[in-house]
Amino acid sequence: MDPNHFNHRQARLSTGRTYHYVDEKPTNNGDQTVTLLCIHGFPDLWYGWRHQIKPWVQRGYRVVVPDMLGYGKTDMPTETSAYSPKNLCNDLAALLDHIGVPKAVVIGHDWGALIGARFALWHPDRLFSLAILSVPYTPPRTQYFSLEQVVKLYPPFGYQLYLASEESAAEIEAHLPALFYSLYRTPNARINAMLQVGRLREVLLNAPITEGCLLNEKEIAYYLSNYERGVIGPLSYYRTTQIRFEEELTASLPSKSRITVPVIFIGGTHDKTCPQSAIESQRALIDKIIVVMLQGKGHWLMLEAPETVTNEILFWLKGLGMVPGGRQQFRL
Repeated sequence: MDPNHFNHRQARLSTGRTYHYVDEKPTNNGDQTVTLLCIHGFPDLWYGWRHQIKPWVQRGYRVVVPDMLGYGKTDMPTETSAYSPKNLCNDLAALLDHIGVPKAVVIGHDWGALIGARFALWHPDRLFSLAILSVPYTPPRTQYFSLEQVVKLYPPFGYQLYLASEESAAEIEAHLPALFYSLYRTPNARINAMLQVGRLREVLLNAPITEGCLLNEKEIAYYLSNYERGVIGPLSYYRTTQIRFEEELTASLPSKSRITVPVIFIGGTHDKTCPQSAIESQRALIDKIIVVMLQGKGHWLMLEAPETVTNEILFWLKGLGMVPGGRQQFRL
């Protein structure tokens, strides 16, 4: 799918950051449209939503998809604190201000799911509803858990220790194609093993997987061209664990951790980075949640099951009465 066939924009926001984003509007509905704000994860771009953007626009929605901070053509600050969820959420609120949208439906995948859920806490008045893919909602904590402690509790998060390490940026930049070939895959035993501590580095540096990638050569070329500045920005997300904890504790977010807007969670039954315990525990933290599990699918749901993801979210929005131009619009 040609990335040039989308409507690209760039804007300096009130937060001081310059963001690149795709902004696709329907040809009708005018002021009656609903805006979908889509947030990508790692290692991705706005392009991760390419299969969903046009179908949603054809159904009357406005779809806005930024390159998140540190990615693509968006600013890449060097200070790690810029990538805290609080600051990223402030950027997204400023983006909505810039495009004149008071409220949106927020849809996030991977890190975008975490940021989207935090957006519901930091800016609860700026979203109608929330869709989170692949990463269940986990609330702010009153006790600090380091990334090392988290990995001890759930070993498949071991790959994050490498991504958060000091040496990872230079090594990944020297083997950048291997990052995309190795991570953008359907689930299998080798991929699952790669999640353990030390294994991702071993694969990237010594034995990258090239066959069976979910991306074709043109798509990989597009990703590589958008990562020419390096990966310091994208990797900084993994280095904000303590910053996130301190910001949220200072703002008393643990006491305001219940999400009150309607939520849909979509996960893959074969995604080892998506623990079943977390999927179930979020039910007690969200007032109104629908959980959809896609059988046999892994982490990259928008690529593994593009039509299903598109249609599940359309069906969910219809159930909320959020049909552009419809009489039941915004029936929450």
